[in-house]
Amino acid sequence: MAALAGPAGLRAFRTKVPGWLPRGPWAPLAAGFCSRGPAGAERPEPGPRPTSVRQRDGIRSIVLSHPKRRNALSLAMLKSLQSDILHEAESKDLKVIIISAEGPVFSSGHDLKELTDEQGPAYHAEVFQTCSEVMMQIQSHPVPVIAMVNGLATAAGCQLVASCDIAVASDKSSFATPGVNIGLFCSTPGVALGRAVPRKVALEMLFTGEPITAQEALLHGLLSRVVPEEQLEEETMRIATKIASLSRPVVSLGKAAFYKQLPQDLRTAYYLTCQTMVDNVALRDGQEGIKAFIQKRKPMWSH
Repeated sequence: MAALAGPAGLRAFRTKVPGWLPRGPWAPLAAGFCSRGPAGAERPEPGPRPTSVRQRDGIRSIVLSHPKRRNALSLAMLKSLQSDILHEAESKDLKVIIISAEGPVFSSGHDLKELTDEQGPAYHAEVFQTCSEVMMQIQSHPVPVIAMVNGLATAAGCQLVASCDIAVASDKSSFATPGVNIGLFCSTPGVALGRAVPRKVALEMLFTGEPITAQEALLHGLLSRVVPEEQLEEETMRIATKIASLSRPVVSLGKAAFYKQLPQDLRTAYYLTCQTMVDNVALRDGQEGIKAFIQKRKPMWSH
């Protein structure tokens, strides 16, 4: 499945769901609006939503909220997460997203009860395709997405961390792709992992299933920062608040350009980003920032 490209790609996946209404600061969003799968694949999703979400001052906080199931990325969890990520993705009021989790496990990966032969290949395909879509939508989202990890992240949970633009973890966290130990190689998690850490590190994790510590994850590039548990939220919010204070159009343009140039050869990468710089200069906020610097004043961003 090809990666999504910018706002047009987001619109293609975006789900319009009744129940998203304007709310006050940090008010929880409505329940019961999980997006559904392809025609013929719709299933009832009883009980409370497996994620919760709040937004204030441009920062959307999405919490994986099913600690009794170790925040497994069940199909319901994936669709709920997808809905929370894509809701009003192009709104100027959204500047950054934080994904965190309740309980001692950030996410244990896919729900293995959904992967038995009782469900069948079509259901299994929907699970893995939906998961892949979520990971790609994080990368193609117009605002930065931060993982805030406090605990264990395994398999697709590790994939989720690797897919985020920034990842901050407590020093008690650990990361693994242990599928090989139960006969289910972590092939899709390997896509994100192999793009976040050196090949030999990724392959050792994939071939052995053994966990790495937060410090090792930081050393190899899976994480941006590691802090003591009691400082995790403060540090994550510091980064998110800084991003939220900046120009959304500029950050969005820069994020899209960064990912677009990564797989290119050096000459093509510079060609693409030179054009991006020209486009950036032409933005209203690009000119505002330059003039503010010259005039020695704070810039007034459009949004």
